[in-house]
Parts: sequence; C-alpha cells; structure tokens
Amino acid sequence: MIDDLWRKGSDELAAMIAGKEVSSTEVVQAHLDRIAAVNPQLNAITTLLAESALEAAADADRTTAGGGALGPLHGVPITVKQNIDLVGSATNQGMVALADALPTADSPVAERMKAAGAIPIGRTNCPDMGLRLHTDSGLFGLTRNPWHPDRTTGGSSGGEGSALASGMSPLGLGNDIGGSLRNPATCCGIASIKPTQSSVPFFTSIPVPDSGFGSQTMLSEGPMARRIGDVRTALGILAGRDPRDPNSIPVVPPAPRPTDRPIRVAVLAEPPGSTTDPRVAGVVRGAGDALVAAGYDVFDATPPRFEEIWSVWLGLLMADLFPVAELLLPMLSDDARTFLTLGADFVTPLDLSAMLQTAMARQSLMRDWAMWFAGTADVLLTPTWTELPFEHGFDISSPEASASITVMARSVLPGNLLGIPSVCVPAGLVGGLPVGVLVNADRHRDDLALDVAEAIEAACGLDTPIDPWRAED
Repeated sequence: MIDDLWRKGSDELAAMIAGKEVSSTEVVQAHLDRIAAVNPQLNAITTLLAESALEAAADADRTTAGGGALGPLHGVPITVKQNIDLVGSATNQGMVALADALPTADSPVAERMKAAGAIPIGRTNCPDMGLRLHTDSGLFGLTRNPWHPDRTTGGSSGGEGSALASGMSPLGLGNDIGGSLRNPATCCGIASIKPTQSSVPFFTSIPVPDSGFGSQTMLSEGPMARRIGDVRTALGILAGRDPRDPNSIPVVPPAPRPTDRPIRVAVLAEPPGSTTDPRVAGVVRGAGDALVAAGYDVFDATPPRFEEIWSVWLGLLMADLFPVAELLLPMLSDDARTFLTLGADFVTPLDLSAMLQTAMARQSLMRDWAMWFAGTADVLLTPTWTELPFEHGFDISSPEASASITVMARSVLPGNLLGIPSVCVPAGLVGGLPVGVLVNADRHRDDLALDVAEAIEAACGLDTPIDPWRAED
C-alpha cells in the first residue's frame, strides 16, 4: 500500500492519515520518491522542499498520535506554482531576474492550505511572468507532458499539470488570467477551477509590474487536482475575504437549486470565432450525452456576443502590459519576449478613451451573460481548447501561430473577462492525448459548475496518475 500512496487523491490521503492507516511521513516520503523517479523526465518540480516537508510531516504525525485537532488536509503534501508566495522559497515567476526574490509572508492561498494541514513539498514551473500558454521558463527550462514528450503541458500552470498527472503531487495551487489553471488541465488530463472572481484572495509581497486593471478584474488563484472532489475541498479552504486583497469577498452560500426542473446545460461544441477540431467537438458532445444519461436537460445554445470576448479580454490584458513593457521586456527570456512581442503586434495600445470603452464593453457583456444564465441555461459546456495540445515552440514560431494560440483557447476567456466560475474536467482521449471540457456557470455558482463537472468525470474521466512516456518510446 505504501508504494501506491502517490496514486491517491488529497481527500483520500487526508482520511487515511486521520484514520491512522498511514502516517503523514509515509505519504510525504512516497511522493518524494515519486518525484525522484519521474521529475528528471518532466521537469515539473523546480524547487524541492524535502527537508521542510518531512519535518512538517513528523509534526503532523505527532499531532495525530496525540489526538489533536486535524485540518481537512492534515499531513497531505501539496505543490505550489512558482509565482505564488511561499515563505522559504523564491517567488521567481520563472525568471532569472527574480531568482532570489524571497517573499516576506505566505500568500493567502498558501497560508490557508497550510492552516488546513497541507504540507508544501515542492514548487512547480511556469513560463516567465506566466505570459505563455506553454510552460518553458528562462530560469528552469521546459516542462514536459507525461502523456507525450513533444506536446505542451499548457500554461502557465504547466508544472502543476504535469506534476499532478504523473503522481508527484495530489493537489496543487495555480492561478489564471487567460486559462492558466485550465489550459494545463486539458493538456495533462487533470481537473481545476477558475473560481468566481475575487472569491479566492490574491496577494504577493514581491513587486511585479502586472497589477493593472486587467489583473485586478481577471486574475484568479485556484486549486488543481486529479479529481473534482479534491478541487471542491480545496476551494472550500481557499475561498473567503482577506484584507490584503481589497477586492476579495466573503464566502457566498450557494443559492437554492431549482426544484421544478432539471439543471439546464447548454452545449457549445464548436465555439464561434474560428474552427474546432471535430474530434475535440466530439468529446464535448460525448460529455453532453453523459449528462443526458445523468438526468440533466441538455441542449445546444450559444451565449450572447461570444465572439466579442476575445478582443475585450486581449485589450484589457495588453493595457496592463504596454505601460510596463520597457521595464518588463529586458527581464524576460528570449522566448518569452518573442511571445509577448508577437502578441502585441495584434493589439493597438489603449488610450484613456479606448480603455473606458473597453471597461464599458466588459460590463455590458457581464450583464448579457448573467441574464442568459438566468433565463436560458444554468451552465455552459464547451471545449477547453478547440485543438489538441500543440508541439513545443509552436506558439512562437510565427505571428500567425502566436495569434492562433489565443484563438484556440477562446473558450477559457469568458471565465476571466466575466469573472464567472469555469471548471475543467477530463472527458476523453484523442490520439492518446487528453481532452478536457469546460463547465461554466454564473457568478457565485461554482457549486453548480463543480456538480456538473463531477457528473462528467463519473462517466468520461481519465485514469490518472499515469507513468510518463519512457525515454526509449
């Protein structure tokens, strides 16, 4: 049993530790052994916290033996993305320039996970400043996908995706301004949620030039795991007000469910704005069929003004980046600089008038989608990406390729622009590569999105963790 502990999820491990079936030390050591076995191939864990993790596990075991109060994740190892403050290790954003940037305090999400009994076991890779949909950092290099060595893990939380899918961690922390929790989830065959905006607080003590209006309104921290149940538990720990984030909100209790009808699921298998790989669309429709069998009211529908989302999101993001480009660009690796420069080629910098118009467009879109959720559908089911994971380096191979990447990921953008909850759950394999679908709901209906995602997982989910491809394959 000890040899298989790395295969288990965080909820199951917490129950086993609390029930004294295994010790936290055994669980942590099993994951350290797994990291030693597979991380050399994958380069997902960038900073190993073995010594402090084993010390914390020993403390956890003493608490268990003494009958002390146990948190919901007591003694369970977790991993933390490299751009989230965790005292004792650098918040380096994957950048050489920030290699020694030590935080003065834990971020709210790290603080809450540790208060719940979780034990950080390692930091995970991300691209420079989290600015690519592909994980290759100037400081740590390329992270590989355990499903295929030549396909992206997604980004920017690609280190977490790879670590979770391969059994190096049962639960991780990431963040998302353009799908960065959900892009790696679809590429690596795991689950995640971009929560309702501001329900999970954000703060860093490391000054970084990305805290403009777009970041304030579109960036979310959130959990990643292999199963929806573990994501749900972690979200319950992470959500709630923190004074360090003035935009954060108290926990909002779920609204009553309708009692006179089934939950309405709108399916958008081929989102407007560009093409969709028919195999990916087939996975989305298969997930919809599974929901029909589970008793949901499933139908095809398109929310209002879907094609406007991409341009408004991109305008807000670039409005944050343009003013600090002169400072930021010299700090980035060559590849990260190329990606950002190629993306900027498609955007006109916003003056004050254009910025106000963009903010007004966002507000109008938020209202239209809220009314659509109220009158037409409780949740929206879409692809996460409309294509399969791309090969390493494709996103910086040409201006056209760079533009196609964000268009391919267009379904993740409503979650960020509109602040709505968006859950990614694996729903099948295409050509040996995982395909995740998104379950989106109205603001503060994270519970509905998670419920529907769990029904999809029960019917279509993947058997993870997996052993990575072998070097000789």
